[in-house]
Amino acid sequence: MMETEKNTEPAFRFFHVTALTDGEILLMLDRTVPAVPEEEWLPSYHFTIFDMAGNRAGTCDLRIGHNQKTYYGGNIGYRVEEPCRGNHYAGKACRLLFGLAKRHGLDYLIITCNPDNYPSRKTCEYAGGRLKEIVDLPEDNDMRLEGETRKCIYEFIL
Repeated sequence: MMETEKNTEPAFRFFHVTALTDGEILLMLDRTVPAVPEEEWLPSYHFTIFDMAGNRAGTCDLRIGHNQKTYYGGNIGYRVEEPCRGNHYAGKACRLLFGLAKRHGLDYLIITCNPDNYPSRKTCEYAGGRLKEIVDLPEDNDMRLEGETRKCIYEFIL
């Protein structure tokens, strides 16, 4: 950037969020993580998923923005503990995170999963996603370097 140029992009600010609920699950904010531009990591919110009885059911996170890493890795990640699976907790968590993403001005999100991860594919469909494509991961992608080769790319219009 030249000395006379100024960065006109507004500074990112996290919203004050402690919990999100739909009356069936509760997402409690664990932490926020600022962007790390040199790693192409976007700012993110990290939540614990609880059922309404207060039992921990899993985790989820929301990455704000779009870049190549989120195209292949997704804007939302989730994990539901084995005993809690089958209750649509991941899909319900995604729907709650959609509202937070909208507040940040995003008009679409990407969620990805491995092609053979049928429960995650069903979660994406339950949450209203459209399978955009199934892609081979680029050779230099972090997930590819860890042994993964393909991803289903689901798009969610907010």
